Amino acid sequence: MILFWAFVMGGLICVVGQMMFDVFKLTPAHTMSILVVAGAVLDGFGLYEPFIKFAGAGATVPITSFGNSLVHGAMQEAEKHGLIGVVTGMFEVTSAGISAAIIFGVIGALFFKPKG
Repeated sequence: MILFWAFVMGGLICVVGQMMFDVFKLTPAHTMSILVVAGAVLDGFGLYEPFIKFAGAGATVPITSFGNSLVHGAMQEAEKHGLIGVVTGMFEVTSAGISAAIIFGVIGALFFKPKG
């Protein structure tokens, strides 16, 4: 059943993003920013963790999870190290994903020729 809910919830997040493109005529940058901020706000109010427990990968794979990770890491480190922890916490939690994206992007650029 977890696979079903992951598919449905992840799909709903994607539907919201697509509606931002089609109905509201927002650019990809605006849409992505709104979804990241939505994930951050939901985590700030303590609502994203229960959503992750319910939806599993349907909540952790979309871009809203990036906002969740930023706020979650910042709040966690702020409790330990104060104000400096806010800055370091964001980078500590998200650094693995950002590093992987950069590394795989470079590898992809080495093996594939862009069309143009």
